[in-house]
Amino acid sequence: MAKLKKDEKKPNWFVRTGKGIAKFFRELKSEITKKIVWPTVKQTFTNTGVVLLAMLIVGAVIFGLDFGLEKLFGLVMKVA
Repeated sequence: MAKLKKDEKKPNWFVRTGKGIAKFFRELKSEITKKIVWPTVKQTFTNTGVVLLAMLIVGAVIFGLDFGLEKLFGLVMKVA
């Protein structure tokens, strides 16, 4: 912020905050356009497919464990 002369008043809080927010978004846009490498459409679909497949596999494993342990617990309770 520039130095103020003796007879100048500094801007009010809203003006200073607004300028700070505007600066933040200008710098954010600059970072996004220069430094972020966005995936192609093909990469996005491939990655989505991998995630969905992993979710299905983990879900099947959890279902299998739950089903198996439930049956085992049922057998133990029937014996006891």
